[in-house]
Amino acid sequence: MQEKVEEESVNDATRLSARLIYEVIRRDGEAELTRPLVSLIWSGVAAGLLISLSVLGEAIFRTYLPEADWVFLLENLGYSFGFIAVILGRMQLFTENTISTVLPVVAKWSSDVLRRMVKLWSVVLSANVVGACLAALFMLESGAFSDPMLEMFAELSRHAVMMGAGESFARAIPAGVLVAAIVWMMPSAQGSGIIIITAFTWLIAAGDFTHIIAGAVEMWYLVLRGDLEILRAGLEFFLPVLAGNVLGGTAIFTLLAWGQVKNEVPQGSEIEEQP
Repeated sequence: MQEKVEEESVNDATRLSARLIYEVIRRDGEAELTRPLVSLIWSGVAAGLLISLSVLGEAIFRTYLPEADWVFLLENLGYSFGFIAVILGRMQLFTENTISTVLPVVAKWSSDVLRRMVKLWSVVLSANVVGACLAALFMLESGAFSDPMLEMFAELSRHAVMMGAGESFARAIPAGVLVAAIVWMMPSAQGSGIIIITAFTWLIAAGDFTHIIAGAVEMWYLVLRGDLEILRAGLEFFLPVLAGNVLGGTAIFTLLAWGQVKNEVPQGSEIEEQP
Protein backbone atom coordinates (compact mmCIF):
# COMPACT_ATOMS: atom_id res chain seq x y z
CA MET A 1 0.00 0.00 0.00
CA GLN A 2 2.82 2.36 0.95
CA GLU A 3 4.62 1.60 -2.32
CA LYS A 4 1.45 2.39 -4.29
CA VAL A 5 1.08 5.73 -2.52
CA GLU A 6 4.74 6.55 -3.18
CA GLU A 7 4.39 5.59 -6.84
CA GLU A 8 1.36 7.87 -7.22
CA SER A 9 3.29 10.70 -5.58
CA VAL A 10 6.19 10.21 -7.97
CA ASN A 11 3.82 10.20 -10.96
CA ASP A 12 2.18 13.40 -9.75
CA ALA A 13 5.54 15.10 -9.28
CA THR A 14 7.06 13.96 -12.59
CA ARG A 15 6.95 16.44 -15.40
CA LEU A 16 5.27 15.35 -18.62
CA SER A 17 7.77 14.36 -21.26
CA ALA A 18 7.84 16.06 -24.65
CA ARG A 19 6.36 12.88 -26.16
CA LEU A 20 3.39 12.92 -23.78
CA ILE A 21 2.78 16.63 -24.36
CA TYR A 22 2.87 16.00 -28.10
CA GLU A 23 0.38 13.16 -27.75
CA VAL A 24 -2.05 15.26 -25.70
CA ILE A 25 -1.98 18.07 -28.25
CA ARG A 26 -2.17 15.68 -31.23
CA ARG A 27 -5.26 13.97 -29.84
CA ASP A 28 -6.80 17.34 -29.07
CA GLY A 29 -6.07 18.37 -32.66
CA GLU A 30 -7.68 15.22 -34.02
CA ALA A 31 -10.78 15.90 -31.94
CA GLU A 32 -10.94 19.44 -33.33
CA LEU A 33 -10.70 18.14 -36.90
CA THR A 34 -13.82 16.03 -36.40
CA ARG A 35 -16.02 18.61 -34.65
CA PRO A 36 -19.30 19.59 -36.33
CA LEU A 37 -19.11 22.70 -38.49
CA VAL A 38 -21.78 24.58 -36.54
CA SER A 39 -19.85 24.05 -33.29
CA LEU A 40 -16.70 25.51 -34.84
CA ILE A 41 -18.60 28.54 -36.13
CA TRP A 42 -20.29 29.41 -32.84
CA SER A 43 -17.12 28.79 -30.84
CA GLY A 44 -15.09 30.88 -33.29
CA VAL A 45 -17.52 33.81 -33.18
CA ALA A 46 -17.52 33.68 -29.37
CA ALA A 47 -13.72 33.75 -29.36
CA GLY A 48 -13.69 36.76 -31.69
CA LEU A 49 -16.09 38.57 -29.39
CA LEU A 50 -14.31 37.79 -26.13
CA ILE A 51 -10.81 38.49 -27.43
CA SER A 52 -11.95 42.14 -27.41
CA LEU A 53 -11.47 41.99 -23.64
CA SER A 54 -7.76 42.32 -24.41
CA VAL A 55 -8.35 45.68 -26.09
CA LEU A 56 -10.76 46.74 -23.34
CA GLY A 57 -8.42 45.76 -20.53
CA GLU A 58 -5.44 47.58 -22.01
CA ALA A 59 -7.56 50.65 -22.75
CA ILE A 60 -8.89 50.82 -19.17
CA PHE A 61 -5.38 50.63 -17.70
CA ARG A 62 -4.00 53.21 -20.11
CA THR A 63 -6.94 55.60 -19.52
CA TYR A 64 -6.95 55.59 -15.74
CA LEU A 65 -3.39 54.85 -14.63
CA PRO A 66 -1.17 57.86 -13.89
CA GLU A 67 1.61 58.83 -16.26
CA ALA A 68 4.87 57.17 -15.26
CA ASP A 69 7.66 55.13 -16.85
CA TRP A 70 6.49 51.91 -15.21
CA VAL A 71 2.88 52.21 -16.41
CA PHE A 72 3.71 50.69 -19.80
CA LEU A 73 4.62 47.39 -18.13
CA LEU A 74 1.46 47.31 -16.03
CA GLU A 75 -1.06 48.39 -18.67
CA ASN A 76 -0.04 45.55 -20.96
CA LEU A 77 -1.40 43.09 -18.41
CA GLY A 78 -4.82 44.14 -19.67
CA TYR A 79 -4.01 42.47 -22.98
CA SER A 80 -4.12 39.09 -21.25
CA PHE A 81 -7.80 39.30 -20.29
CA GLY A 82 -9.23 38.24 -23.63
CA PHE A 83 -6.80 35.36 -24.04
CA ILE A 84 -7.56 34.06 -20.54
CA ALA A 85 -11.29 34.03 -21.31
CA VAL A 86 -10.88 32.39 -24.73
CA ILE A 87 -8.22 29.78 -23.92
CA LEU A 88 -9.57 28.67 -20.55
CA GLY A 89 -13.08 28.76 -22.03
CA ARG A 90 -11.91 26.29 -24.71
CA MET A 91 -13.13 28.49 -27.54
CA GLN A 92 -11.81 28.26 -31.08
CA LEU A 93 -8.98 30.75 -31.54
CA PHE A 94 -7.25 30.63 -34.90
CA THR A 95 -3.69 30.97 -33.62
CA GLU A 96 -4.15 28.01 -31.27
CA ASN A 97 -5.17 25.88 -34.23
CA THR A 98 -1.88 26.59 -35.98
CA ILE A 99 -0.22 24.05 -33.70
CA SER A 100 -2.92 21.70 -32.35
CA THR A 101 -4.47 20.80 -35.72
CA VAL A 102 -1.25 20.74 -37.69
CA LEU A 103 0.28 17.98 -35.54
CA PRO A 104 -2.15 15.33 -36.89
CA VAL A 105 -1.17 16.42 -40.40
CA VAL A 106 2.53 16.08 -39.62
CA ALA A 107 1.96 12.73 -37.90
CA LYS A 108 -0.20 11.26 -40.68
CA TRP A 109 0.37 13.11 -43.91
CA SER A 110 -2.57 12.65 -46.28
CA SER A 111 -4.67 14.85 -48.53
CA ASP A 112 -7.77 14.08 -46.44
CA VAL A 113 -6.25 15.22 -43.14
CA LEU A 114 -4.74 18.27 -44.84
CA ARG A 115 -8.12 19.14 -46.35
CA ARG A 116 -9.77 18.94 -42.92
CA MET A 117 -7.11 21.17 -41.41
CA VAL A 118 -7.50 23.80 -44.13
CA LYS A 119 -11.27 23.67 -43.74
CA LEU A 120 -11.06 24.10 -39.96
CA TRP A 121 -8.59 26.98 -40.30
CA SER A 122 -10.84 28.72 -42.82
CA VAL A 123 -13.99 28.31 -40.73
CA VAL A 124 -12.35 29.34 -37.44
CA LEU A 125 -10.54 32.32 -38.93
CA SER A 126 -13.71 33.57 -40.61
CA ALA A 127 -15.75 33.11 -37.44
CA ASN A 128 -13.09 34.87 -35.34
CA VAL A 129 -13.07 37.84 -37.74
CA VAL A 130 -16.87 38.08 -37.64
CA GLY A 131 -16.82 38.01 -33.84
CA ALA A 132 -14.08 40.67 -33.79
CA CYS A 133 -16.15 42.87 -36.11
CA LEU A 134 -19.22 42.54 -33.87
CA ALA A 135 -17.11 43.41 -30.83
CA ALA A 136 -15.68 46.50 -32.53
CA LEU A 137 -19.17 47.58 -33.61
CA PHE A 138 -20.43 47.26 -30.03
CA MET A 139 -17.48 49.25 -28.68
CA LEU A 140 -18.11 52.02 -31.19
CA GLU A 141 -21.91 52.25 -31.31
CA SER A 142 -23.35 50.88 -28.07
CA GLY A 143 -22.85 53.96 -25.91
CA ALA A 144 -21.42 51.75 -23.17
CA PHE A 145 -18.06 53.54 -23.14
CA SER A 146 -17.07 57.09 -22.25
CA ASP A 147 -15.50 59.45 -24.79
CA PRO A 148 -12.03 59.06 -23.22
CA MET A 149 -12.35 55.28 -23.54
CA LEU A 150 -13.43 55.55 -27.18
CA GLU A 151 -10.44 57.74 -27.95
CA MET A 152 -8.17 55.29 -26.16
CA PHE A 153 -9.57 52.44 -28.26
CA ALA A 154 -8.68 54.48 -31.34
CA GLU A 155 -5.20 55.30 -30.05
CA LEU A 156 -4.42 51.66 -29.26
CA SER A 157 -5.85 50.55 -32.59
CA ARG A 158 -3.76 53.00 -34.60
CA HIS A 159 -0.64 51.89 -32.76
CA ALA A 160 -1.37 48.22 -33.44
CA VAL A 161 -2.62 48.39 -37.01
CA MET A 162 -0.96 51.25 -38.86
CA MET A 163 2.64 50.12 -39.05
CA GLY A 164 3.02 48.93 -42.64
CA ALA A 165 2.90 45.46 -44.14
CA GLY A 166 6.55 44.50 -43.62
CA GLU A 167 6.65 45.49 -39.98
CA SER A 168 3.26 43.88 -39.33
CA PHE A 169 4.52 40.60 -40.77
CA ALA A 170 7.78 40.65 -38.81
CA ARG A 171 6.04 41.48 -35.52
CA ALA A 172 3.48 38.72 -36.08
CA ILE A 173 6.07 35.93 -36.13
CA PRO A 174 7.02 36.15 -32.40
CA ALA A 175 3.32 36.39 -31.50
CA GLY A 176 2.64 33.14 -33.38
CA VAL A 177 5.50 31.44 -31.56
CA LEU A 178 4.32 32.68 -28.15
CA VAL A 179 0.71 31.56 -28.62
CA ALA A 180 1.93 28.17 -29.83
CA ALA A 181 4.16 27.99 -26.76
CA ILE A 182 1.08 28.48 -24.59
CA VAL A 183 -0.60 25.54 -26.32
CA TRP A 184 2.51 23.39 -25.85
CA MET A 185 2.82 24.23 -22.15
CA MET A 186 -0.83 23.92 -21.10
CA PRO A 187 -0.90 20.10 -20.77
CA SER A 188 1.74 20.27 -18.03
CA ALA A 189 0.44 23.50 -16.44
CA GLN A 190 -1.05 21.61 -13.43
CA GLY A 191 -3.31 24.45 -12.32
CA SER A 192 -1.00 27.29 -13.35
CA GLY A 193 -2.52 27.77 -16.78
CA ILE A 194 -3.74 31.28 -16.02
CA ILE A 195 -0.19 32.30 -15.08
CA ILE A 196 1.21 30.88 -18.32
CA ILE A 197 -1.43 32.61 -20.43
CA THR A 198 -0.96 35.91 -18.62
CA ALA A 199 2.84 35.86 -18.85
CA PHE A 200 3.07 34.96 -22.53
CA THR A 201 0.29 37.24 -23.75
CA TRP A 202 1.72 40.08 -21.66
CA LEU A 203 4.96 39.51 -23.54
CA ILE A 204 3.09 39.82 -26.85
CA ALA A 205 1.69 43.19 -25.78
CA ALA A 206 4.87 44.48 -24.13
CA GLY A 207 6.92 43.47 -27.16
CA ASP A 208 4.51 45.24 -29.53
CA PHE A 209 3.97 42.02 -31.43
CA THR A 210 0.87 41.61 -33.60
CA HIS A 211 -1.87 39.01 -33.16
CA ILE A 212 -4.33 38.44 -35.98
CA ILE A 213 -7.55 38.11 -33.94
CA ALA A 214 -6.94 40.65 -31.17
CA GLY A 215 -5.62 42.92 -33.90
CA ALA A 216 -8.75 42.29 -35.97
CA VAL A 217 -10.83 43.97 -33.25
CA GLU A 218 -8.60 47.04 -33.52
CA MET A 219 -8.60 46.88 -37.32
CA TRP A 220 -12.40 46.75 -37.48
CA TYR A 221 -12.67 49.57 -34.95
CA LEU A 222 -10.68 51.89 -37.21
CA VAL A 223 -12.53 50.71 -40.34
CA LEU A 224 -15.98 51.22 -38.78
CA ARG A 225 -14.86 54.58 -37.38
CA GLY A 226 -13.84 55.70 -40.86
CA ASP A 227 -10.14 56.07 -40.01
CA LEU A 228 -8.92 53.20 -42.18
CA GLU A 229 -9.90 51.94 -45.62
CA ILE A 230 -10.85 48.27 -45.74
CA LEU A 231 -8.48 47.51 -48.64
CA ARG A 232 -5.53 49.06 -46.84
CA ALA A 233 -6.49 47.22 -43.66
CA GLY A 234 -6.45 43.90 -45.50
CA LEU A 235 -3.24 44.43 -47.47
CA GLU A 236 -1.11 46.22 -44.89
CA PHE A 237 -2.33 44.59 -41.69
CA PHE A 238 -4.59 41.55 -41.90
CA LEU A 239 -2.84 39.45 -44.55
CA PRO A 240 0.74 40.20 -43.36
CA VAL A 241 -0.15 39.46 -39.71
CA LEU A 242 -1.99 36.29 -40.72
CA ALA A 243 1.07 35.09 -42.61
CA GLY A 244 3.41 35.98 -39.74
CA ASN A 245 1.29 34.25 -37.09
CA VAL A 246 1.02 31.11 -39.21
CA LEU A 247 4.76 31.13 -39.88
CA GLY A 248 5.56 31.56 -36.19
CA GLY A 249 2.97 29.11 -34.90
CA THR A 250 3.28 26.42 -37.55
CA ALA A 251 6.41 26.54 -39.64
CA ILE A 252 8.68 27.40 -36.71
CA PHE A 253 7.20 26.19 -33.42
CA THR A 254 5.26 23.15 -34.59
CA LEU A 255 8.07 21.73 -36.68
CA LEU A 256 10.53 22.26 -33.83
CA ALA A 257 8.11 20.53 -31.46
CA TRP A 258 7.66 17.68 -33.93
CA GLY A 259 11.42 17.36 -34.29
CA GLN A 260 11.70 16.56 -30.57
CA VAL A 261 9.42 13.52 -30.73
CA LYS A 262 9.22 12.22 -34.30
CA ASN A 263 11.47 9.24 -33.48
CA GLU A 264 9.57 8.44 -30.27
CA VAL A 265 5.95 8.25 -31.42
CA PRO A 266 4.06 5.80 -33.65
CA GLN A 267 3.18 7.06 -37.11
CA GLY A 268 -0.09 6.92 -39.00
CA SER A 269 -2.75 7.60 -36.37
CA GLU A 270 -6.28 7.36 -37.70
CA ILE A 271 -8.81 10.16 -37.71
CA GLU A 272 -12.39 9.05 -37.91
CA GLU A 273 -15.37 11.01 -39.09
CA GLN A 274 -17.94 12.23 -36.60
CA PRO A 275 -21.32 10.55 -37.19
